[in-house]
Amino acid sequence: MTKMLEVYKCGVCGNITMVVSPSGGTLVCCGQPMNLQAEKREDAGKEKHVPVIGKTANGIRVKLGAVPHPMEEKHYIQWIEVISGDNLYVHGLKPGQAPEAEFPVRADHVKVRAFCNVHGLWTSSR
Repeated sequence: MTKMLEVYKCGVCGNITMVVSPSGGTLVCCGQPMNLQAEKREDAGKEKHVPVIGKTANGIRVKLGAVPHPMEEKHYIQWIEVISGDNLYVHGLKPGQAPEAEFPVRADHVKVRAFCNVHGLWTSSR
């Protein structure tokens, strides 16, 4: 049974899917069930992945880690997203860009997630 906004990744080709219509089925890619990406909240290694949320004049700015996350071809943040009530904001990133994004969200309570192509899904909230 899938749940709303769960993230799955194919272990063969790397395809990533987010659930927008939950069901009782199994997500399959390349002939194999896709892997549910657990939301991690605490860093244990050298790289910093936990999203850091700060207020700006226009909303919020999200940075990846207290120490900026690498943004190299083989290791980078693919996207940052903000969930605020029924709204979802997504900002895609590429190698070489800063691991941060600003969102026009003024809500007091938000959930932020980011996806590292090597270390998976990370989350924080305020």
